[in-house]
Amino acid sequence: MTGAATSRIAIVLFSGGLDSTTCLAIAKSEGFTPVALSFRYGQRHTVELECAAAIAASEGVEHLIADIDLAAFGGSALVDGSLDVPKHESLEELAAE
Repeated sequence: MTGAATSRIAIVLFSGGLDSTTCLAIAKSEGFTPVALSFRYGQRHTVELECAAAIAASEGVEHLIADIDLAAFGGSALVDGSLDVPKHESLEELAAE
């Protein structure tokens, strides 16, 4: 590719949250053509992916969603409804586990 046909593509790992949305905006402002990449990993709530899709669409950015199986890596409260999301009041409580 040469001349006008050349574009710099930036793959932005995109959750739709503040940090990844900022990265997307920076990529655009630096002259990249960003592609937003999100992951469907069996998360309990779809709102994360819905927000990511809406933000990418509002920015006119291609949004890809890759399916991954976190069960292959072990259990997680992110994907297993039978597990409670851990909550700790202090670092000492976390260290005690």
